[in-house]
Amino acid sequence: QVRLVESGGGLVQPGGSLRLSCAASGFTFSRCGMSWYRQAPGKERELVAYITNNAGSTNYADSVKGRFTISRDNAKNTVYLQMNSLKAEDTAVYYCRPNCYSNIWGQGTQVTVSS
Repeated sequence: QVRLVESGGGLVQPGGSLRLSCAASGFTFSRCGMSWYRQAPGKERELVAYITNNAGSTNYADSVKGRFTISRDNAKNTVYLQMNSLKAEDTAVYYCRPNCYSNIWGQGTQVTVSS
């Protein structure tokens, strides 16, 4: 059974940092590219960052380039999202998703950027 558990969200002031984690189980993690998505209130879910299965390549939404970094540890079946220089517009629920199981979502983790 594929399972994704996101964590690390919280309330942070503008300019602050957070590191999100997504622990995956139930599939061969090292064979799947992984993505982080986010969904803000009243908006559609959007792709934030993607990393290939072997971490050889990454891609980012223009809105987060230079501020967010996606990484993974295949030994721990975990993907991370380091978020720096956070802005109010980064406020959203963040989700991870494996490209091998595109219909599977975790519960998400709430990130709120506010002073």
